[in-house]
Amino acid sequence: MILVKRASLPKRNKGFSSRTMQSKNSGVLRALEATTPIRLGVHHALPKELSASGAEDNGSASRVQESKGQTNDGSLAGFDTLEDMLEKYLPEKELSEALRVLHGYNQGKKVGSIPIDAGVVESAKEQDLDVKAFEFKAAEEELRQPRKVVLGLVQNSIDVPTTEPFKDQKQSLIDKIERIGDLAGQSGVQILCLQEAWNMPFAFCTREKRWCEFAEDLETGTSMLKIKELAKKWDMVIVTTILERDQAHSSTVWNTAVVVGHNGNIIGKHRKNHIPRVNDFNESTYYMEGNTGHPVFETKYAKIGVNICYGRHHTLNWMGFGLNGAEIVFNPSATVGELSEPMWSIEARNAAINNSYFVGAINRVGTETFPNEFTSGDEKPAHKDFGHFYGSSYFAAPDASRTPALARNKDGLMIAECDLNLIQQVRDKWGIQMTGRHEMYAELLAKYVKDGFEPQIIRDPQL
Repeated sequence: MILVKRASLPKRNKGFSSRTMQSKNSGVLRALEATTPIRLGVHHALPKELSASGAEDNGSASRVQESKGQTNDGSLAGFDTLEDMLEKYLPEKELSEALRVLHGYNQGKKVGSIPIDAGVVESAKEQDLDVKAFEFKAAEEELRQPRKVVLGLVQNSIDVPTTEPFKDQKQSLIDKIERIGDLAGQSGVQILCLQEAWNMPFAFCTREKRWCEFAEDLETGTSMLKIKELAKKWDMVIVTTILERDQAHSSTVWNTAVVVGHNGNIIGKHRKNHIPRVNDFNESTYYMEGNTGHPVFETKYAKIGVNICYGRHHTLNWMGFGLNGAEIVFNPSATVGELSEPMWSIEARNAAINNSYFVGAINRVGTETFPNEFTSGDEKPAHKDFGHFYGSSYFAAPDASRTPALARNKDGLMIAECDLNLIQQVRDKWGIQMTGRHEMYAELLAKYVKDGFEPQIIRDPQL
């Protein structure tokens, strides 16, 4: 059990309180007061020829964003998050009601913030890092002790222009994740999930095959070696989603989530089930659908699944991890505002409700500009950037509550202390799994996948 003494918080300083944890080896946790908001930095990595003179007027998403109320610094009409905007314009009573509907209640109250280590706060300022920490409570039980686990999500931008040598681009991201990973460890995080393809630009829009050089062997790759080191250092499970180079099968490339155990060992992997073919998401140029099913990984702290990016649009994909016993499902993603932002706050929360587990939704951040123009057959002019990756990472719980989001224009670390007893409590209350008609669904799907399937449509005889 994690015992935290609450620090006094200034009014309306939501999610920016401060929490200190001593080394996990000591098993002692302490809290300090450090309430400085961490809201810093915006990250755009432009090729040299663009960063000096400004981005070319090439039909890029930045002009589209401005026309829709999004400024080209990645903010939402000048605000880091939707919550910040509501907080600015709504009176206290109306704000409370709006957030009750948008974020739900956990144990009859809004999801509470918890203190962050004072040293982490200071380091986060230096790194331009948005850090927030919250807790999901469960009701006290007579026969079971609380089962708390501390989770973390990392959203990050690229810092080195895409025209620089690949080695420099990759190393800068490894160094960044090491710094953020250390802050997560200092904050007591036990399971940390990184965003999709965190160790490279999201270059799959370009269809240029040279970006395959970022693919790694899962045992010996430079990114993997660093993640194993971090996991062992902090007694922390880390979910890392990278391009896998499958040496055993003709060096095929996969989009793969690797679960690294607290001893620095590889527990297992999951390859992305669903590959997008929409707008600039030209990922099938590089890898195809995965072949690992819906594995759930039993770690020291919890049973976890990984629903990579586009899989969040597929309801049965979420269900697969739930049927296999996941208590937490992470959704490491890379998605842009014009395409998917209205969906973002809904899908992970729906999955948490439908499957009665916790969900961590992670999106990368920033605008990544590439050396060569590309098009995607979507009638848009040739352009050099994908659009703005809007961050906004958050946690959702099975009781329909969720945390506020990280900033949409800053690197960030989201921390959540979750009492896993909440899962069974919600299942007992709502009975969603108990009342599911899986045999009926299975019968329908068995018919649907066969040739000659006939939809069950009853026609109005008067037509």
